[in-house]
Amino acid sequence: MTLDAHTAQDTEFIQLLTPEGERLEHPDYPLTLTDQQFRDLYRDLVVVRTLDGAAVALTRQGELGLWPSLLGQEAAQVGSGRALGAGDMVFPTYREHGVAHCRGLPFLNILKLFRGVDHGGWDPKEHGFHLYSIVIGTQTLHATGYAMGIQRDGRHGTGIGDAAIVYFGDGATSQGDVNESFVWASVNDAPIVFFCQNNQWAISEPLERQTRIPLYRRAQGFGFPGVRVDGNDVLACLAVTRRALDLARTGRGPTLVEAYTYRMGAHTTTDDPTRYRDSDELEAWRLKDPIARLKAYLSREGLASPDFFDEIDAHAKREAAALRKACLALPDPPPAELFDRVYADPHAVLEEEKAAYDSYLAGFR
Repeated sequence: MTLDAHTAQDTEFIQLLTPEGERLEHPDYPLTLTDQQFRDLYRDLVVVRTLDGAAVALTRQGELGLWPSLLGQEAAQVGSGRALGAGDMVFPTYREHGVAHCRGLPFLNILKLFRGVDHGGWDPKEHGFHLYSIVIGTQTLHATGYAMGIQRDGRHGTGIGDAAIVYFGDGATSQGDVNESFVWASVNDAPIVFFCQNNQWAISEPLERQTRIPLYRRAQGFGFPGVRVDGNDVLACLAVTRRALDLARTGRGPTLVEAYTYRMGAHTTTDDPTRYRDSDELEAWRLKDPIARLKAYLSREGLASPDFFDEIDAHAKREAAALRKACLALPDPPPAELFDRVYADPHAVLEEEKAAYDSYLAGFR
């Protein structure tokens, strides 16, 4: 069989909302929401996209070191993020700004990392959202270990317990850490959801350089279920993630969710995607926009008026303006703060290094 017959040309997926905004049903993934919950999902999508755009602009203005945009992946992140329970723990990469929003983490906290004014620190327990992981794939092992801890603490198996969810991209599936985490999670029936945002590009490498089969089918080789969902369909992402979390919480082990989506922007603001992909591909994915399809559904069903959409746009712009103002007001940290919060307890070697650095800085005073 040819390569094309094996790869991501297989685009079958779970879909509950078509690109035209038509509602579909699926027997394995029922989803019932109130009118307000539909509107809230739309609000999430618009706010997240607007704040993400503000961060890109701040980077272009020299106010952030770089920014990994989530443009195009809002539905995958908001849908899965709104499926989470209060006791669940998220292990993100460096692009899960939408999930962070759903967990109540202030967007400004993320900007602090990319502005270089702190270590990217926040309290993971407070928000059920772990620190960003820059090294590709490492967070899958962290998440698997955490999920095994949930299991050993007896906080799963009843359907009302906790679970872990870990996010990674299609390129990360080529990393050893990811495959090792699949082994550990599978043989231990760990309560974890592996959520792969397949955005088609591992920086400049296309999907066909990562796999000869659809990514979700890899799970079968490790002994647990995999499912592909339309990653631009916020309703399907919500329903599929809910189901996967339910399996984890009831002692039925891990699930690999492949959200089939597209990175509409650059890998980060230091990347130039025009060098390796063509505009026709980009335009084809614009027709699958996650916000446009939910707006079409709300309008068609009479769940939202033009005034509602205008109010959401205005609200998002106010949030972005406040974010820009707060970002520019962030104070520069003392240089020696670099050594703070590296270890939980005093560390002799670190103290020596800090003393030497203090002496070095004193030479400039």
